[in-house]
Amino acid sequence: MHQEPIDSFADALEPMTEDEVFSLLSRLERDSEKAEGEERDEVMARITLVTEEIERRYPGQVLAPYRAWKSRDPLA
Repeated sequence: MHQEPIDSFADALEPMTEDEVFSLLSRLERDSEKAEGEERDEVMARITLVTEEIERRYPGQVLAPYRAWKSRDPLA
């Protein structure tokens, strides 16, 4: 499902725009619902990295900015 090595994936998060990060998390959430076994573990690891990036950008807000973005874009 995800070909990019996890360390390259983590490095790619910092220069992403807010919309790119939020869209990525939304896609990963959908992927996690379909994935099984090791593939699911990989998706969950990527979700953790994206979540950490969001928390780094918005200290103390947990995922509130993501939830607000998602509520503005119901197709996300």
